[in-house]
Amino acid sequence: MILSMTGFGRGTAVLNGREITVELRSVNSRYFEYSSRIPRTCSSLDSRLKKQLNQRISRGKVELSMTVQNVDAADTVVAVNMELARSYQQAMRALSEQLGVKNDVSTAVLTRFPDVLTTRHADVDEEQLWQDVSAVAAQALDRFVEMRAAEGAKMKADVESRLAFLEQCVGKVEALSAGRVENYTNRLYEKLKVILQDRDIDDARVLTEAAIFGDKTAVDEETVRLRSHIAQYRDILQLDEPVGRKLDFLTQELNRETNTIGSKCQDLDITRIVVDMKAEIEKIREQIQNLE
Repeated sequence: MILSMTGFGRGTAVLNGREITVELRSVNSRYFEYSSRIPRTCSSLDSRLKKQLNQRISRGKVELSMTVQNVDAADTVVAVNMELARSYQQAMRALSEQLGVKNDVSTAVLTRFPDVLTTRHADVDEEQLWQDVSAVAAQALDRFVEMRAAEGAKMKADVESRLAFLEQCVGKVEALSAGRVENYTNRLYEKLKVILQDRDIDDARVLTEAAIFGDKTAVDEETVRLRSHIAQYRDILQLDEPVGRKLDFLTQELNRETNTIGSKCQDLDITRIVVDMKAEIEKIREQIQNLE
């Protein structure tokens, strides 16, 4: 399955009193790059989340965003320092008696004194929290991969159509190359007739020159390799694994063989075909840069 490196996926669920939401986004990258924005209370889960994603994502710059909100259970616990509160109460009573003023200390007043009330985070079952977060992350990951696969299918179809065009171009180059030496030989004869006029033309010499020309401008090896690369390309596109790096290398080889044909052949028709091929290979390369 061909996968794009760009994608988005979102998962959300209420589990064990927490509403958990995970979002995944990715863009192109040569390697797997991970970054996250998660609550501090879940920071210990970050490395496990990275590992979970890396099991299904091999390339791309991936950003994970997560929010966790308590729905049924409070995330903090309020504690009362009773000994301190009694001390404040006794101190206020003594103050009232000594000064002869009314002792109007209430519970509300006592709670305003420092450290009478303290708050702390409720104890969290780390393993249960991980199971809940992991389940939501898996949901986001499924949707993320689905989107990547849909984009990858479109890219695959586009690349396959361009490979078919390249194959047609290779056939045209082969057809034009077949009569190249014969045409060169005929032109050489015509030129020599004009130059030598009544003198005899050395046929052996002309054939030797034509053979040298043919050897220098032969593109048979290049067209054979191009057909082989195109066949490999199609085979790799069928693989159920990351193929971006393999196809990137093959794209360079397609470009190399096409450049060689362009440098060898001075035929105007072949030159035009080579220009079309290079433009098509560049479009393929742009698509491949976005494949996992």
